[in-house]
Amino acid sequence: MAKTKTARSIDHRLKSVVWDDQSPLSVTVESPRGKVQTRHGRFVGGRADGVEIIRIDTGAVVVNVLPSRGMGIWSIESDTGHFGWHSPVDGPVHPSLVPIHDPSGLGWLEGFDELVVRCGLESNGAPEHDENGKLVYPLHGRIANLPADGLQVEFDEVSGRLELIGDLRESRLFFSNFRLNSRIRVHAGSPSVQILDDVTNDRSTPATLQMLYHINVGRPVLEKGSKLLLPIEELAPKDKLSAGEIESFNEFGGPQSGYVERVYFAKLRGDETNLTTAMLQNADASQALAVTYGTKTLPRFVLWKNTADTADGYVTGLEPATNFPNQRSFEAAHDRVVEVQPEQTVCFRVTIDPLSDPESVAEMAERIEKLAGDQPPVIHAVPRPGWSPGA
Repeated sequence: MAKTKTARSIDHRLKSVVWDDQSPLSVTVESPRGKVQTRHGRFVGGRADGVEIIRIDTGAVVVNVLPSRGMGIWSIESDTGHFGWHSPVDGPVHPSLVPIHDPSGLGWLEGFDELVVRCGLESNGAPEHDENGKLVYPLHGRIANLPADGLQVEFDEVSGRLELIGDLRESRLFFSNFRLNSRIRVHAGSPSVQILDDVTNDRSTPATLQMLYHINVGRPVLEKGSKLLLPIEELAPKDKLSAGEIESFNEFGGPQSGYVERVYFAKLRGDETNLTTAMLQNADASQALAVTYGTKTLPRFVLWKNTADTADGYVTGLEPATNFPNQRSFEAAHDRVVEVQPEQTVCFRVTIDPLSDPESVAEMAERIEKLAGDQPPVIHAVPRPGWSPGA
């Protein structure tokens, strides 16, 4: 594979991509702030065969977007390494090979290996079955395994802004009909990646939706001694197992064989514009990944700790959401679904900042400390009633 002048630490998995430099999605944009390049290709062979990839090089980072997999972000690369994780799945897996409706409800896990995965839109949580054992809602919903249509690249030469735009539709006759317009926005010379998602209800009757951004971080940011910084308003463990680590919920160990995932539910404090930030930093605070999002439409936050052995998926998830990822019926009973009127659009905004130097990490930590304020957070030692089933 040819290497562009500004490419960063290219993932070895990209060796099976056939690039189409004549595609209208392969562009080079010059601006006063620098150059942005995009490259369009498709994977060939194996379970990835046919998966589209758009590689966006801002000059500061390279962003690998998978339009075939719900406009997910596979990874971000910089001079200091890889932002993402190494899943045992070792994708990307073509959605046609992901058994979303496997009777267990867990088929979604057979395609899970991205940095940023959307969960939704009809449901985003645990699988749910009816009284006869028939699957009603699969784990994390369908949107991550639906392809984008109408892909286009838009750019502004003055500001150096570039957007990759894709439309997705999650629909079923007599049921839901959601349209997701997704924009991945970058700027020349900047490492920041903005996700601007607009979800519209195209039915003639009201509908309810859920959205969760499953943002997954492994090495090198995740390591023994890593720490998560949060401006907590309220936080609780999901279950008894997670409660056992409540005193160190935001601290991380090295890979541990047999480790069972821990999950924590939270509400975070925002600023006057309803923005909040969470950041995972490595042991010496020289690298980090920060997630900034709007709490008006994403009022909940989920921490997923899975510091299992490297071979089993050493990763943690920072997850802004409309709700907690319990079964949909439980969340609906507690008014944690979003009602959308016909032709109404709900807007979700998430910014990913891969930070590669101590100064940037310290600056973001200062922002989070300011967001936290002087009022102490409410941290529950046990699962909170109304947040966790059975609490």
